[in-house]
Amino acid sequence: MRRNNSTSRRRERLKIAASEDGTDRDTEAEATDKEQEETVQEKQQKRVASLRTRTVSTVAMIAGFLGVIYAGHVPLVFLVLGLQYLIVKELFMMARVAQKDRKVPGFRAQQWYFFFVAAFYLYLRFIKNNLLVELTSSKYASAFAWLLRRHTILAYSLYMAGFVAFVLSLKKGMYLYQFGQYAWTHMILLTIFVPSSFFVSNIFEGLIWFLLPCALIITNDIMAYLAGYAWGRTPLIKLSPKKTWEGFIGGFFGTVVCAALLANVLSRFKWMTCPRQDLSMGRLDCTPDPIYSPNTYTLQAVAEQLPPALLDVAAAVAAQLPAGLRQWLAGLSVTMRPMELHAMVLAAFASFVAPFGGFFGSGFKRAFKMKDFGDTIPGHGGVTDRFDCQMIMAVFAYLYYWNYVAAPAASLGDALEVALRLEQPELLVLWGRLGNLLLGEGLLPGDMEPALQAALAAANSSAAAAGRWGLRKAHAGVHAAAGL
Repeated sequence: MRRNNSTSRRRERLKIAASEDGTDRDTEAEATDKEQEETVQEKQQKRVASLRTRTVSTVAMIAGFLGVIYAGHVPLVFLVLGLQYLIVKELFMMARVAQKDRKVPGFRAQQWYFFFVAAFYLYLRFIKNNLLVELTSSKYASAFAWLLRRHTILAYSLYMAGFVAFVLSLKKGMYLYQFGQYAWTHMILLTIFVPSSFFVSNIFEGLIWFLLPCALIITNDIMAYLAGYAWGRTPLIKLSPKKTWEGFIGGFFGTVVCAALLANVLSRFKWMTCPRQDLSMGRLDCTPDPIYSPNTYTLQAVAEQLPPALLDVAAAVAAQLPAGLRQWLAGLSVTMRPMELHAMVLAAFASFVAPFGGFFGSGFKRAFKMKDFGDTIPGHGGVTDRFDCQMIMAVFAYLYYWNYVAAPAASLGDALEVALRLEQPELLVLWGRLGNLLLGEGLLPGDMEPALQAALAAANSSAAAAGRWGLRKAHAGVHAAAGL
């Protein structure tokens, strides 16, 4: 009996223990499930919040960008400069070591000094002609003439002043760090600031040469994403594992189509196509360049523009075709704006070459073990993350325009730039001879001829006698003869 009682007690204890253990496990499982549900909910909330932030910042950026485009060329130049400042700031911060900076006071100021010297040189170089037109129409022309005439040597002098200051700031025990930062600063200016500055020149040749290349980079990014999402299977490059060959090629075709459509629409507006000769912000009116007007192209006319060797090949191929097909192809024509063809070339570059700027940026971030270049734009990361491909596109658009599109004609700014190279007595002679030309064309009243002839004679004699240094004598003679 005692054995049976002890056995039953043991069984009851085991049942109680088992029941208690099962309850604990159930409680732990329920708690884990609740934690997982809360984690999923938190992740979902974070995603929604991130998407909301990204959407709001995107809409704000697009609205702000369109507002600046509407405001005109000069505000757009300041926008480019502001974006360059933010990009350079992000890249300066990447290599900054705060503790070492404290041991080298003023070193950050040196970096920004080189930035502003580069801005002074490049911006004045690109808008020099526009600035000449603007200044010569006001009473402040003489105050800025010296600056514009000596712009290059002045920029070099400013750079050398910074170079000397850097050498004097070298501190024992910090040589490697300081030279590393010096090299880092120049790398940023050469690879980021200089290429993006070419957009400034593009702006004044017509807003279309700024807006279209920028839009094609964004379009290619979207088209490549859609094509990769739909058909992507084959990895493209290890630096960006999500990029696929299917997206890369599909993005090209989508970008080419969008490029033709965008060029067709933008070419209809003078605000987009007219070049800005000065720094004003008013309306633009010009005779549209032929590249913005519709033109009819036939296959035969296009073939005649081929080099002789290719023309012979095309003729040999055409000879093998049936007579009916050959006649149909000869009469085949299409009506389009030449700008659409130029846009397709830009689209090809934006699809096949410009993305490597993004790959370069991806490798750069991997080297520093960081996800984004910064957090300047909410939901998007840094400004550099959004403009890494634009740097390459800016240079190509500039070179393509000046090599294949720009007409070989001198502008008012070009003439003023050449005139500034003359000495002052020669400028007075130039003024007199231009007056004679204007009289001959009937653009000046005839009663000005006696005074102009006397002024020209005085200018010629004063220039010959004064040479390089007799500026006062030349001025006095001309003013006396003209009765001024």
